[in-house]
Amino acid sequence: MPDPSLKNEPLYEELRDKGMSKEKAARISNAQADPDRDPSKKGGKAPPYEDWTKDALYDRAREIGIEGRSKLSKPELIEALRRH
Repeated sequence: MPDPSLKNEPLYEELRDKGMSKEKAARISNAQADPDRDPSKKGGKAPPYEDWTKDALYDRAREIGIEGRSKLSKPELIEALRRH
């Protein structure tokens, strides 16, 4: 019996087969089925890390728990944030 909460069940099943969680697969398949949404379009309005101050990068690294952040240079903080 089809799940009424899924708007694109074949895509959902394909994503689940690739190892995505049920929630993520449902979110993506439903978004792609909705003509008013563009899930492939990148969001984000924050400037690139290169435009951030070192203090702002440090604060963000602290928020997400990057170890050794106090010894990192600005380029190293950027790299650590992108790897996290």
